[in-house]
Amino acid sequence: MIPDRLVEGYRDFLTGRFAHEHARYADLADAGQSPETMVIGCVDSRVSPEVIFNAAPGELLVVRNVANLVPAYDPLESAQNGTLAALEFGVQALAVKHIVVLGHARCGGIRAFADEATPLSPADFIGRWMSQIAPAAASLGPRPPGDADAYRTRLEFASIERSLANLMTFPSVRTLVERGRLALHGAYFGIASGRLLVRDPATGRFEPVARDAPAGRALLHCV
Repeated sequence: MIPDRLVEGYRDFLTGRFAHEHARYADLADAGQSPETMVIGCVDSRVSPEVIFNAAPGELLVVRNVANLVPAYDPLESAQNGTLAALEFGVQALAVKHIVVLGHARCGGIRAFADEATPLSPADFIGRWMSQIAPAAASLGPRPPGDADAYRTRLEFASIERSLANLMTFPSVRTLVERGRLALHGAYFGIASGRLLVRDPATGRFEPVARDAPAGRALLHCV
């Protein structure tokens, strides 16, 4: 039997949201899905894109993996990569108009890489997956001594940048972006603060969506 908490939650959903949005679910069942936005997020249970963006059913196409990474295009090495299969589905089959790489503060995958954590199993699936951000770490230069938290935060942002760059290595993505039919976005969520930062494509800076804090202090307060 599945956990009682899930059963209780489903009952609340059935009598609450599903009852209120039954017509929408019926339309989605008949017409299929046509989301305009794909979100590539982290498996972290604290960072749910549907919750953060208050999304309606069928509004977001969400794929989640450890540390919200997008591998570079490599047709020979990507046959069993679920993230890339979802990307192909979103771009080629559903023709999404936006892809958002959603990173977040205090990411366990980033921490494992930065701290060179001991593998959790002999296979070291996490370590091998996270090795993809080595170029992002290299872009930051030598790791300075001192504040480990500050370095991990910088790496979280650099990893988003790397995933956005990797998206552009896919021929279909690059073509659609260049034709103005697809837009790529970087975003960063502070778990404790609830603050969302969005990357400005002109400057590369991550700016707060809310207007309650100066942009220059955004990194220090989005935790």
